[in-house]
Amino acid sequence: MFENLQEKLEFALKKVRGNAVITENNIADALKEIRKALLDADVNFQVANEFVNTVKTKALGTKVAGKLLPEQLIVKIVHNELKELMGNQNSELLFSPQPPSIILVAGLQGSGKTTFCAKLAKNLRKKGRQPLLVACDIHRPAAVLQLKQLGEQVKIPVFSAENTLAKDIAQNAISYAKKFTRDVVIIDTAGRLTIDEEMMQEVRDVANISNPNETLFVCDAMIGQDAVNTAKAFHESLKLTGVVLTKLDGDTRGGAALSVLKVVGKPIKYVGTGEKVDDLEPFHPDRIASRILGMGDILTLVERAEREIDTQKAEEMEEKIKRNQFGMSDWVEQIKMVKKMGSIKDLLGMMPGLGKMMKGTEIDHSAFTRIEAIVGSMTQKERDNPKILNGSRRQRIAKGSGTTVQEVNKILKQFEEMQKAMKSLFTGKKSKIFQTLEKMGVR
Repeated sequence: MFENLQEKLEFALKKVRGNAVITENNIADALKEIRKALLDADVNFQVANEFVNTVKTKALGTKVAGKLLPEQLIVKIVHNELKELMGNQNSELLFSPQPPSIILVAGLQGSGKTTFCAKLAKNLRKKGRQPLLVACDIHRPAAVLQLKQLGEQVKIPVFSAENTLAKDIAQNAISYAKKFTRDVVIIDTAGRLTIDEEMMQEVRDVANISNPNETLFVCDAMIGQDAVNTAKAFHESLKLTGVVLTKLDGDTRGGAALSVLKVVGKPIKYVGTGEKVDDLEPFHPDRIASRILGMGDILTLVERAEREIDTQKAEEMEEKIKRNQFGMSDWVEQIKMVKKMGSIKDLLGMMPGLGKMMKGTEIDHSAFTRIEAIVGSMTQKERDNPKILNGSRRQRIAKGSGTTVQEVNKILKQFEEMQKAMKSLFTGKKSKIFQTLEKMGVR
């Protein structure tokens, strides 16, 4: 996430390193590089210029106090301005005091709009809401079927109707929600490849009849400034209340995230971080600013862990490690837990300092699949006691898992080393990161 921007801003901030004071001369090169980094990330031209001018004004007008270095002061100012640029704090959804609350979702075709509807429905149900999905995309082939399949996947009802206008479907869905006590109605509207008046009129009709509490525009973060311009066009017609950025896990330059609020005037409320129905997170400007500057994002990491990891299982595994009873079945179970949290590269990027250390390192995600296949080809006795694995057993496991004996040997060696490392967490001195996490209540 934002890797290129992070790298270029880091290079820009090095320009003030070694200076005792901040002057207009020694900050000029840094500001030039910051502006270039923002424009390369596809940030709006006016937004980039305004950002650099604000940083310059605040940096030159601030005295470096105590042990604070000039470069640290610049980082602090840039961090604060990045937060300000993206809205400073998380913007939560607005709900009606009289249910049902209506959430209208709009966007271009291919932006991930329909998938977002299902993700949002599941997210709200976890918070105690009773959502209803509404299929008002009556133009795209299989759009209704897609929403129904997603609804079935997240176990949330979908309201649809054939040969009916989108505005009538929305109106009937609201009546249905009132009758069956569904307190949130999420309306998936039609998308097009480009903005056209027919499409905008249909969405306006749906908005007029449903009177939504939230009108969210879903856009693909990978298309940068085009996403912002499209959001602005939708806002002029629909009066948006917020924006959702999808595909933030991909090759995102960052321009959309950094420009939306200034250009459209509406906050980013959610970000999609993957294709799974659980890959949706509230947008926190302070956390994103920290990640852009390579400071990590421990809070999001902890939240993901709390959401995805079974606390009871985690405690059971901890006890097994303490008693030196952690077996290969437990290892596979642990791998499955971690995989639920997202890509390993993304998780490492949330750890302060680790993102930089892993830069340029290729992470072989298929290695996890190989581990699961190899362990799955063992008998329970072999998993509990890998020391009994002689040559013939290893050949059988390799054949059963579609791997080689060398790969089986490698996995066994890795497990042995991991056992020692995990045991040392409870018997030896813990690293600073583990001490920090424990202080935060994470074990």
